[in-house]
Amino acid sequence: MRHFGHLAPEVRQRLFHQEPREFTADSPARLLAAALGATLYSPATRPRLADDILKQAAQGVVSMVLCLEDSIDDADVEHGEENLVRHFADLAARPGAPLPLLFIRVRAPGQIPDLVRRLGPSARLLSGFVLPKFTGERGLPFLEALESAESAAGRRLFAMPVLESPELLYRESRVETLEGIFRAVDKHRDRVLALRLGVTDFCSSYGLRRAPDMTAYDVQVVASVIADVVNMLGRADGTGFTVTGPVWEYFRAPERMFKPQLRQSPFLEVQAVELRERLIEHAMDGLLREISLDQANGLLGKTCIHPSHVLPVHALSVVSHEEYSDAADILRPERGGGGVMRSAYTNKMNEVKPHRAWAERTLLRAEAFGVARADVGFVDLLAAGIPG
Repeated sequence: MRHFGHLAPEVRQRLFHQEPREFTADSPARLLAAALGATLYSPATRPRLADDILKQAAQGVVSMVLCLEDSIDDADVEHGEENLVRHFADLAARPGAPLPLLFIRVRAPGQIPDLVRRLGPSARLLSGFVLPKFTGERGLPFLEALESAESAAGRRLFAMPVLESPELLYRESRVETLEGIFRAVDKHRDRVLALRLGVTDFCSSYGLRRAPDMTAYDVQVVASVIADVVNMLGRADGTGFTVTGPVWEYFRAPERMFKPQLRQSPFLEVQAVELRERLIEHAMDGLLREISLDQANGLLGKTCIHPSHVLPVHALSVVSHEEYSDAADILRPERGGGGVMRSAYTNKMNEVKPHRAWAERTLLRAEAFGVARADVGFVDLLAAGIPG
């Protein structure tokens, strides 16, 4: 699989200076964490789950979470588990079908080994589990269950803890909770792929819900938690983890917005201003701003609950030609001693030592999402990816 792999080769060549790298579920964890992109959540009870997964993979989704937790009723958990087992067997019977990275969001530690056992041979399609309401105390049993299930399955299984508990939100318990989370995930570092933020639960603790023209960063009590999570768990000194962006709750299918335009102007002639006006009109401007703020605040990838969110997340994750030029200059071997130089675009200062971690992170993102050509921007990537 690879990002934008659903586009025709000639379209990718027109868009990318460096195309996204191909990867598999067995690729290095560092690349997989960067390549998660828009992780699409789906209730595990969907009656056509296998077909849904294949459809989303064909449209560019590279990671999915099949949820047995908050997205389904308490009474439907048993049915959801049975549905998962049945549809994993269905997918396993379709050899060669392209699949995204598949994760299961569980409610209790015991579900992890039980599901791996019930999946049987089809567990080879599973990349790991999403662990809800994670704290140091509650999280360790999940991680220990995952370690046991991994041994039984005979394959690598990743954890993606969700940071969403009230203890993390409340100021008086936040630092202690973050320290406990760090100890738990550090002990199991090799199997923790990414940390996910449960902003909906944070808002719930105060009876809040952000409007479609606002971002998580406009809700100050939430923004403060994101800042502290990145501060303590997202450091670039080798001790940190990939932290993904919060869910966006609003949606409108973008193909209904843009198809008439794209028939008239199928590629680069789509006007950025006109496209932006339609995005704003259809409650997408908040999403675009939040994705940009995620990246500015050190988050990579995003939890998504609707397919219409996937393309904007991926388009905004592509490294611009200018970013790539700066990062490559900073990381040249001859720059190892430090120093400062003018950027190739002659519009900024690149200081080797302070900007090195940013450059390394940027080139990793370039591996996962590619580098746009110098004359290609977000609007071009978005327009090219909308189904015809």
